[in-house]
Amino acid sequence: MTWKSFHSRGEILREVITTANGRLDGLLPMDVEGVAETFGDELTLLGALQLRWHTRLAGRIDRELMQQPMDLETAVVTAWHATADELPGVLAIVDRYRSEPLDAAMAEAMTKSAAKERIMLAMMAGRVSAPDETAARVGAAIEAQARATYRPVRPARAATSRRAHQPRLLARIKAALAA
Repeated sequence: MTWKSFHSRGEILREVITTANGRLDGLLPMDVEGVAETFGDELTLLGALQLRWHTRLAGRIDRELMQQPMDLETAVVTAWHATADELPGVLAIVDRYRSEPLDAAMAEAMTKSAAKERIMLAMMAGRVSAPDETAARVGAAIEAQARATYRPVRPARAATSRRAHQPRLLARIKAALAA
C-alpha cells in the first residue's frame, strides 16, 4: 500500500464513519464514494470499522484508568459510554453484523472480535488476569452493564462530526461576506 493509498483509505474510512454516525441504521455504508474500490467487500469494511471501534475503546479505557485508577470497572464502563457517544453509527453497525452476519466468514470474524473485546474489558477492569473463556464471560457482563447504563449525551441524530458542520459554517461565512 502506497502512502497516497493509505491516506486515501483513511479519508474514505472517516467519511464512512461520518455517514454511519449520521444514518444510525446499522447498515454498512457501501454507497460512500470510494468504498468499493478501497475496501472491496462488506467484511473488509466491517473489519476496518470494528478495528476503529476497538482502538478507540482501548484508548478511552486507558485515559479513564488514569483518571479513576481505584475504580477500574467504573472506568471501563465510562470509557465504553464515551466511545458509544463518539461512534454511535459504528456501534450500530458492529451490533447489527454481530447479530446478523451476512455469511459464515463474517459470523466467525464477529464472534472472534466480540470475544477479544470482552476479554479486554474484563482484563482492563481488573476482574481477570488471563485471556480465556472466563475472561470473555466476565467481559460480556461488563459490556451488558455498560449497555444497560448507557444514556447518550446528545440525541443520536445530532451525533455528527465537525466535518458535517463545516459546509453550513462556510456557507454562513460566505453569505456574511457577500452581504
